[in-house]
Amino acid sequence: MLYISNANFQINEAITDKELRIIDEDGAQLGIMTSGEAMKIAIQKELDLVKIAPTSNPPVCKIMDYGKYRYEQAKKVKEVRRNQHIVEVKEIRMSPGIGINDFNVKLKNGIKFLKEGDRLKVTVRFRGREMAHTDLGEKLLFKFAEECAEIGSVDKNAKLDGRHMSMFLTPKQGK
Repeated sequence: MLYISNANFQINEAITDKELRIIDEDGAQLGIMTSGEAMKIAIQKELDLVKIAPTSNPPVCKIMDYGKYRYEQAKKVKEVRRNQHIVEVKEIRMSPGIGINDFNVKLKNGIKFLKEGDRLKVTVRFRGREMAHTDLGEKLLFKFAEECAEIGSVDKNAKLDGRHMSMFLTPKQGK
């Protein structure tokens, strides 16, 4: 397929170059000719003459249905937008003294985020004397990662940053 990077290109009578290299609608080269001769061929086939390579010497023009080409390009762009999924980073915050039920709720939400294809940042926040027991937060993060092991994998291991310890999980590709 022909991809034209520049949306503002010359078509039909706007092409004023003396000599042009012409390609027909099937992709076969017709050779070098004047713009008038090329326009006659395009009119006979009821198609448009489009300059696709203005910087080459001589400029390259293609005989094609310009309206159909623009429609197909717009359709492709729309399809690409529809199929793309923007990966977000979701965050779950906990404290080292979190209860079992609260932990299970956070775990359920984390699994849901991973199933949707989002990255997950699990953070344990330490307050006051909890800073003396950062090992409890690390155990909590590893337990969380263990529970999510079949859906997601650890992207970045637990790391203490100030009063927060964080770990990143990414969804596994097959899911």
